[in-house]
Amino acid sequence: MELFSGDYFLNFFMRYLHVLVGIAWIGLLYYFNLVQVPALASYGDEAKARNITLDKLARRALWWFRWAAIATLGTGILITGQPSYYESFFSWDGGNSLNAKNASITVGMIFAITMAANVWMIIWKNQKVVLANAVNVLGGGQPDPNAAAAGRRALLASRQNMIFSVSMLWFMVGTAHFYGESFNNATSSAAINYVIIALVIGAVLQLNALGKLGGTAATNKLLWPYESHKNALITSGVLWLVLWLLSEFMFA
Repeated sequence: MELFSGDYFLNFFMRYLHVLVGIAWIGLLYYFNLVQVPALASYGDEAKARNITLDKLARRALWWFRWAAIATLGTGILITGQPSYYESFFSWDGGNSLNAKNASITVGMIFAITMAANVWMIIWKNQKVVLANAVNVLGGGQPDPNAAAAGRRALLASRQNMIFSVSMLWFMVGTAHFYGESFNNATSSAAINYVIIALVIGAVLQLNALGKLGGTAATNKLLWPYESHKNALITSGVLWLVLWLLSEFMFA
């Protein structure tokens, strides 16, 4: 069967799986930021109801969320590990230059890898503290004084992932359908400089979300992009607009 032939399986089927599990990952990311977190905030003083939701609903959602992130990352690695993929990527116009298409996928991949790292190294690490606290409180124990700070760190990283996601998806789709055809005249130096600038912008945002540019307290004005899902949506759009306009200018 053609589907299971080596080239067809890697070039199409793995991409299909990559998109499928990616939908699950990003869909749950948007669920957390646009639905669950605002809903939990509306509970107010209903601590018991909030903790039940965390224990019964959030725990299950976080399981699918973190493993969908791993599946997305893993299938992406399998795709890029194909000889036909990396030979094409590193050929760079006969081995002499980086083009707009490769610059696009590089930025998209690094944003995605950063997002996956946030899921496992920050969001899940801190959410385990929050979930353990919910179970403890429901069992009649005393609240963990570290739970609020852990929840705050997880929230900031999750909101940063939502901010990255719009541009990440733009570059993932744009590599095949926009940058590959529209910017054939882009110079190698422009492509390299674009990648550097995009990653510097991303690094500043990531460090800010980690609290490295002023802390994680709500009084830190640099954390405005993360204080509500509306702010995060606005910031995600601004980041995309900046990166898109920059590509139009540098790849023209």
